[in-house]
Amino acid sequence: MNIETIFNLCVVIFTAAQLMSGGLEANIKQAFESMKSMRMVLLMLLWGWVVGPALAYLLTIVLPLSEGAAAGLLLVSLAPIAPFVPLAVTKARGDMVFTSGYIILATIATVVLMPIMAPLIIKGLTVSTLALAKPLFTLVLFPLLLGIAIKTYLPKVAVKIFPWVKKIGGIFLLITLGLVIYLYGKDMLNTVGSFAPGAIVILLVVLGILSYKIGFGLQQNQRSSMSI
Repeated sequence: MNIETIFNLCVVIFTAAQLMSGGLEANIKQAFESMKSMRMVLLMLLWGWVVGPALAYLLTIVLPLSEGAAAGLLLVSLAPIAPFVPLAVTKARGDMVFTSGYIILATIATVVLMPIMAPLIIKGLTVSTLALAKPLFTLVLFPLLLGIAIKTYLPKVAVKIFPWVKKIGGIFLLITLGLVIYLYGKDMLNTVGSFAPGAIVILLVVLGILSYKIGFGLQQNQRSSMSI
């Protein structure tokens, strides 16, 4: 087993554990109730697939980015979900029920919208819907739904395993970060001096501030979740 295989395995464990822990804290009835909110759906689409891609596209025009950096920035703007979201929301004391509903909706929206939008804004790029959908559903949606199912039907089991699942996620997060630095640290350092790091920082900071400050009536903990 080489280092790349170990890295990929760590990413899978970290992703699954983090999202499952989020599911173990959620309530499925409340999560689906939040998914019925037209306000949440519209805001998710607004920040995730209108403002985000538009800002990223503007940055590729304004900043002298390489072709690869520009394509990467645009792809990031089309995928507004990440496996560490439940952990980050917990630390920020956000709304986990709101977050669970958001992750489910955002995963489905990413599978549908990214293959359509990516070729439109990235020249020469084609994205297979199946290739995109498989990791999103297996690594993001399935662990979350599994955690929700255990919390709903086996609440005592959920209480017992939650600390362990959360701890495993935290441990493999640190291992994954270490392997990222080991495998890609040199390449990351090579971007210093270019506009690539600044572009992603601008994208994330601006979107984070806007989605928090312009909450359109969302509660404070929901705005925190949306911003993250």
